Amino acid sequence: MSAAGKNDQGSLLEVAELHAHYGKSHILHGVNLRVGEREVVSLLGRNGSGRSTTMKAIMGLVAPSAGQVRLRGRELAGQRPYAICRAGIAYVPEEREVFANLTVEENLRMGEQPAPAGAHRWRMADMFDYFPRLKERRGTRAGSLSGGEQQMLTICRSLLGNPRLILIDEPTEGLAPKIVAQVGECIRDMHAKGVSVLLVEQKLAIALKVATRVCVMGHGRIVFEGSPQALAADQALVAQWLAV
Repeated sequence: MSAAGKNDQGSLLEVAELHAHYGKSHILHGVNLRVGEREVVSLLGRNGSGRSTTMKAIMGLVAPSAGQVRLRGRELAGQRPYAICRAGIAYVPEEREVFANLTVEENLRMGEQPAPAGAHRWRMADMFDYFPRLKERRGTRAGSLSGGEQQMLTICRSLLGNPRLILIDEPTEGLAPKIVAQVGECIRDMHAKGVSVLLVEQKLAIALKVATRVCVMGHGRIVFEGSPQALAADQALVAQWLAV
């Protein structure tokens, strides 16, 4: 039975037999994965394996050609991105995509949404605690920020939407070690406060450190699902699907 077909009582996101294309190129070949309540899942794989496309298909930024995407049993496949966001999924793209002409604080205000009943409510003060540099630059136009500062801003803007699940694509790419550590601490705190995370991360050490479970993609499908410890112990699998 597929991961998404287990119908786990604790499942938050269930993806079943998801297919997607870019033009005539068939990118996703029946992806099955799940993210449980209060879980961090690292989605691993080489470049071109389909990880980012999976996230975009979940968010409706790439139209799935077949398959299901359910959040707490509610079907989202085929809906517009804004509707998926309002259902409780936030997305931090690899490209960051800040509002360049707005200030840091204005960007953060753009992300604010009411918290679901019973969920932790994120506030702007929390964002400034995570990333004090953003507080220092709250009046600065986002387009003039460094790449690391824009990454901080995008993560925080997404959190202020008070999502149940946040999809984060390559958050540490090109960042200085100090900022990488801050991002990792932010992800761990999201988890502690009840937000589930689906993380695409190229740095294996970071991905295994923050994850409660890992999925490995190859050729547009999931080829491994298990604990970080099980993956780290299977060097043959790492060499086959992750080594460069």
